[in-house]
Amino acid sequence: MPRQSAVRTGFRWLLALIYFAAGVIHIRSPGGFLAITPGWVPFPDEVVFLTGVAEIAGAIGLMVPRLRFAAGIGLALYALCVWPANINHAVNDIAVGGRTLPWAYHAPRLLLQPVIIWWALWVGGVTDWPFRREQNMP
Repeated sequence: MPRQSAVRTGFRWLLALIYFAAGVIHIRSPGGFLAITPGWVPFPDEVVFLTGVAEIAGAIGLMVPRLRFAAGIGLALYALCVWPANINHAVNDIAVGGRTLPWAYHAPRLLLQPVIIWWALWVGGVTDWPFRREQNMP
């Protein structure tokens, strides 16, 4: 699949919109994110704010061709780094907004985190896997 295929472009826009919206939510309504932040994270208020900034910056970076590669790597690393908060949320059954979520939410969320990591790398042009075609060697 070519680096700039229509499918990749569409998925890039979708991921950028998701990360941009998530970033705004992190900044405007940090309470739920603070609730699931593991206790070992220092300065949780600042970390949640900065994760919102990182999501917005990454979303914008995906739309700028010369920043796209770095944004893909940055968002993939971001998704890896916030995975412990998602695990904490699930394992400790933390209520957000006064209610807990079932494992029907948590299990897919935790299992899809590697897909989100790959998605950022793919739309950032960091990887073509699994779409790269084998080139015939002379």
